[in-house]
Amino acid sequence: MNFGHNQNINRNGEMYHVQTEDGGRNNPVITTLVFKDGIVLGSRRTSYADILKSNELDKVVREVMREQHASVIKDLMAGLFDKKG
Repeated sequence: MNFGHNQNINRNGEMYHVQTEDGGRNNPVITTLVFKDGIVLGSRRTSYADILKSNELDKVVREVMREQHASVIKDLMAGLFDKKG
């Protein structure tokens, strides 16, 4: 199992928290959540069930986690998680 990523992001004077976790072999999903004031604003999930038998599973999962975490932060900075309406 891989450790997660946690990062506080300041955007336009507002603080957000981005958290990425690996569910492990029994739940092979990488989940990234975006929080503001303890409320989940959005999520992104990636299954890796199709590569569980890979010889480099840990390496691949770490890389997917890193890329997904960075992608969600990029989307956050672009305003994709802003409230509509």
